[in-house]
Amino acid sequence: MVVEHELTDDEVDRLFQALADATRRDIVTRVLRQEQSVSALAGHYAMSFAAVQKHVAVLERASLVTKQRRGREQVVHAAPDTLRRAARLLESYEELWRGRARRIDDLLAEEVPPGDRGTE
Repeated sequence: MVVEHELTDDEVDRLFQALADATRRDIVTRVLRQEQSVSALAGHYAMSFAAVQKHVAVLERASLVTKQRRGREQVVHAAPDTLRRAARLLESYEELWRGRARRIDDLLAEEVPPGDRGTE
């Protein structure tokens, strides 16, 4: 089975490296609910504004968020299309594993004669 997931290997690497950090996952969750400025986001974390900016930059490189300047503020928006593509990729992996589990079940069913099940 060929898995078509619309993401290059580099994009997948950036995406899952970005999501590997709890703070970045929280930022994505917050901006999915409502766009927020980097300043507003920084208020939620016990870290410097610069550290939050770096987290946002990692998310931006992974195409999970975009930034838009509004006056003096940088407003962060979620990029749900990237999350949907990641979900499709994970779904394709899940389908591969489900197929493997079905084949294992089929093999086990072939190896044990029906009359011998449960007699061990």
